Amino acid sequence: MRPHLPLTHVLAIAATAALVASCQSKTPAPSQDRSALSTMERVAVAANNCWFKSGDSSFAAYKLAPELNSFSGRPRILVVHKGSPESRPLLVVQAEGNPSKLDAFGPMMDSPARPRIAGDVTRWAGGNKSCS
Repeated sequence: MRPHLPLTHVLAIAATAALVASCQSKTPAPSQDRSALSTMERVAVAANNCWFKSGDSSFAAYKLAPELNSFSGRPRILVVHKGSPESRPLLVVQAEGNPSKLDAFGPMMDSPARPRIAGDVTRWAGGNKSCS
């Protein structure tokens, strides 16, 4: 004959089991690649979607020119005039190292668009794909 446990003991055992299960470590999510190339790939895709493909009027006169295959170790994207892509870039966003260090420069970074560009690029580099 099996001995019966009082209900309070059964509840205490169940609560302890639930507590132990909740404290067990879960498998960590894979960390995001923070290399310069991976960072700039994220930025390039989001910039293309949010600034150019979306029809954003702030970028309607411009074109994206990604230069991700860089032998200098600084993959980058350029924003150039739509009608003359060979002209001097208006915006250069580049990354270097691992973890990557971002840099953005050019005439657009001296314009009222600077806070928006900096916010977008920082957000996208971190993995957030949203446009706003």
